[in-house]
Amino acid sequence: MEDLERAAAAIGIGVDVVDFRGLRARIGEERARSLEGRPASSASDTCEAVDAVGPRGIDLSTADAVLVRAMPAGSLEQVVFRMDALHALAARGVHVVNGPRALEAAIDKYLSLCRLEIAGVPVPPTLACESVAGIETAFDELDGDVVIKPLFGSEGRGLERCRSRRELRDAARRAVAEHRVVYVQRFIDHGGEDLRVFVLGDESLGSMRRVAPHGGWVTNVAQGGIPSPVKPDAAMIELALRAARAVEAEIAGVDIVRDGAARPYVLEVNAVPGWRALAPVCGVDVADRIVRHATRHRAPQAARCATEVC
Repeated sequence: MEDLERAAAAIGIGVDVVDFRGLRARIGEERARSLEGRPASSASDTCEAVDAVGPRGIDLSTADAVLVRAMPAGSLEQVVFRMDALHALAARGVHVVNGPRALEAAIDKYLSLCRLEIAGVPVPPTLACESVAGIETAFDELDGDVVIKPLFGSEGRGLERCRSRRELRDAARRAVAEHRVVYVQRFIDHGGEDLRVFVLGDESLGSMRRVAPHGGWVTNVAQGGIPSPVKPDAAMIELALRAARAVEAEIAGVDIVRDGAARPYVLEVNAVPGWRALAPVCGVDVADRIVRHATRHRAPQAARCATEVC
């Protein structure tokens, strides 16, 4: 958050940091008058105010932009409510980055890969299921070397590679006991490295190579992956842009690997990407570019930006 606040202050934009758990949406007669003072034109106009409860409670409907920087864990009801609130803000004309449709697609790995495949983006063969029997069948169909991932997850947490039925059965039983949908993906032998392309709008802000530590296969920087600068070719940049467009993300961290035959696969599109490692590697002030992108349609002296955090 400090990096965004620093970048916003440098160009005269105020920032309010908001906790998702403090959101409140008002519905009904109290909202019969819009914030501009004009009468509500329909019933939907009366349920678009979303504000944050706290010492500096603010009406997010008045923000020039809302940057979503996290989606904290919660119950199904909590997550759905947060998305509904973001939809309400977007319907009122607030620039929500990333918007709820992009968040819904990118947070859900199954839905994300569906969108990518429909868009013609190459993805690893993957099966999603809920039963031990289904997971064992997936293991056979995916050549007996798979990665099991949480359907909702980030930063490489919860990844398990299974190369034997025993490993798979143990992982499957844990997942089923926890009532999780299991996302089973054929392991792509990428030589212990991948490419992260940071997309903003219609361009790539920068890219980095990430190498797994100690000859491993998990490349996420949060799990010890080592970043270094890289200049991908035009085809890889275009692949990343296509992937971001497929999930409707304005800001995205697109993870790409190549197999032994140099064929590229998009593993994931992260709709709330960090840049702590990427910015110094690429020499780009990512926070500045994001703030300018989010508030580009507003006069800088009048703009305020609300940042959602966990």
